[in-house]
Amino acid sequence: MRITTNSVKKVAPPESGYQLYWDSELKGFGVRVTAGGAKSYVVQSKVNGKARRVTLGRHGTITADQARKLARIELGNMARGVDPSLEKAQRRAQAVTLAEAVESYLANRRTRSGLPLKERTKADIRYHLKTSFAPWAGKSVGGITREAVQRRYLELCKRSTAQANQAMRVLSGLMNFAGATYRTPDGERIIKGNPVSVLREANLLRAVKPRNRQVPLDRLGEWWAKLKEMRAAAAIGSSGRSAADLAALLALTGLRLGEARSIRWSDLDADCRSLRLKDTKNRRDVVLPVSKIAQRILLERPREHEFVFPARSKGGAFPFLKDCRGHLQKLAESTGIEVTAHDLRRTFRAVAAACNIELWRCKALMNHRQSHDVTLAHYADLSDVRNLMAEIDRIGEFFESSYKDSLQ
Repeated sequence: MRITTNSVKKVAPPESGYQLYWDSELKGFGVRVTAGGAKSYVVQSKVNGKARRVTLGRHGTITADQARKLARIELGNMARGVDPSLEKAQRRAQAVTLAEAVESYLANRRTRSGLPLKERTKADIRYHLKTSFAPWAGKSVGGITREAVQRRYLELCKRSTAQANQAMRVLSGLMNFAGATYRTPDGERIIKGNPVSVLREANLLRAVKPRNRQVPLDRLGEWWAKLKEMRAAAAIGSSGRSAADLAALLALTGLRLGEARSIRWSDLDADCRSLRLKDTKNRRDVVLPVSKIAQRILLERPREHEFVFPARSKGGAFPFLKDCRGHLQKLAESTGIEVTAHDLRRTFRAVAAACNIELWRCKALMNHRQSHDVTLAHYADLSDVRNLMAEIDRIGEFFESSYKDSLQ
């Protein structure tokens, strides 16, 4: 039939599937009618020996005359060897947004050992998408230029150089992933080069002073005395006591905040002299010894919840205590010693050094990578270091002896 708006209107839907009707004048121009009554104008021809069909638009959205004009253009392109399927795929690849690339990265990216990314890592990446790169979330990854990266980095540095550097490390990883993943149908990379490389090539990266803050060892006894006093205060309440106990445990164990705050009673042995950490930052389980000083703190805690340090209230984002920042600030106000939870990890390392504990033993107690030593990294089993019980007890005794010295 000759395809017109009226002739298409009169076509009845098939009983099932769809039916194609071709125009009697323009070869390759037709209309597809589905059993549901949907009617769409199509064009079909061969490109390089392969049949290709393109949908031009829905009947009612465009007229038959408009569809005929579009069909002539498409047929002309296909006659010149332009493959509409490849062009569509290429446009789709080039239109991938940064937000889409992030979700694909989080779903598919694996560590060197083949494990999926940790939830904390995923949260950090999503955080930067919503903050550092919010204006680019809907932008094509192929449209993120070196100049744009340079401008954005300098803008972020005005807020925090450390955060800006972290944001660019995240973006660099995303762009490497997108460059390897998203390609045109003929295999050409959408992203020719990583635009974040401009920061190094142009020497634009700003240095961040390494953090080395800790509780000074000559004032450790004073600080520890104030913390003990805080833990013993009757007015502190159960949640306050939990935060003070958490601060003490961080100092005595060198644990990372995320590891310490989420300890379950089931992670401790019956005597609270050893602790099992699961899926740590190093992506492995490890059993650590617990000093006698830390043991006493744990044994004094109520066992009313599965977590050793339960959240202040139910229904929050964390079922356990988020941090002890407020109590560390109170300690800073009374002692003048300002430290964070991670600074207590550095304090633990300094105390271990003062106790003449070998570096590799200290790193094992802190569940730190032993990559500097091939033998330790590949031949020693450091997944259970309860044999370092004497060392962890010496560290705990150092805190107590410092406290006693401060009372004299």
